[in-house]
Amino acid sequence: MSAVLDVVRRAIAPLTRTRLFRRLGPVLLPPVERLLARWSGGRVQLSALLVPSLVLHTVGAKSGEPRDTALMYTPDGHGRAIVAGTSFARDRHPGWTYNLLAQPEAAITVRGRRMPVRASLIPDEERDAAWARIERQWPGYRAYERDSGRVVRLFRLQPVRR
Repeated sequence: MSAVLDVVRRAIAPLTRTRLFRRLGPVLLPPVERLLARWSGGRVQLSALLVPSLVLHTVGAKSGEPRDTALMYTPDGHGRAIVAGTSFARDRHPGWTYNLLAQPEAAITVRGRRMPVRASLIPDEERDAAWARIERQWPGYRAYERDSGRVVRLFRLQPVRR
């Protein structure tokens, strides 16, 4: 199954870097993800059909309101998740990254299971290794950083006991 998934990812990945996808993805994907989450009780994500996916639960940096964001993640091999603030190659950082900077204690839901995490920015000296791991999972993903004209924020999400 893994070999089939790798072939599908390699075929679809270039499509996700097109202008059309970058224009329509941010508009269409979040409502579809919310609808699937409601319908499945958080156990099904559209993005999870191709890549490991989670829902990040943060507190709004300005509003103080709860915020949920569906994201691709990459396992780091040590029980943690790496998430990248690519925002479809937009020139601004996504809101959830500001939320994590303001309040690193958050939670994630993976396949319907919610767990508390602590977020930390991946240091500059570890960024290339993190990107290499991410691109093994989703080829060409770092192109979002190059095309955005900004340094994408990479976070490591460490599960914590509360």
